[in-house]
Amino acid sequence: MELLDLEKILPHKKPMILIDKVIDYSMEEHWLKSEVTIRENSLFYDKEIKGISSLVGIEYMAQTIGCYAYIRRNLEKPEIGFLLGTRLYNNLLDKFTLGEKYEILVKEIYGGNDIISFECFIFYKGEEVAGATINVYQSGSMEGLINV
Repeated sequence: MELLDLEKILPHKKPMILIDKVIDYSMEEHWLKSEVTIRENSLFYDKEIKGISSLVGIEYMAQTIGCYAYIRRNLEKPEIGFLLGTRLYNNLLDKFTLGEKYEILVKEIYGGNDIISFECFIFYKGEEVAGATINVYQSGSMEGLINV
């Protein structure tokens, strides 16, 4: 799979781009997977806990959704999206641990007008460690493209 330039996709500049890369996706099945490895120079890294607060997982999910929107729009940079809400952010982690790799999976579950819902998951060594339903708003985002 071709490595995508996240600075061209996401409305952020380094160091605010928190995920490392897109690792797989299926537009037919409406999902995308990214990954992040926790490093000492990662934004939000806390030396005292030797990791990153598990609450940052919501932003990992949001940035992965941004990558999904880019690919869903045929590699055209989408309009800036707004996170409307997160339901039931369940996580089993106190932190994302230094040196460890995590995979983030987002799956579009509903799209209507400008509001889109995603089921989002974070995996560590193949085990689900966090999950949430995230609702986003993006004007004219994927109208006509979503057929879920």
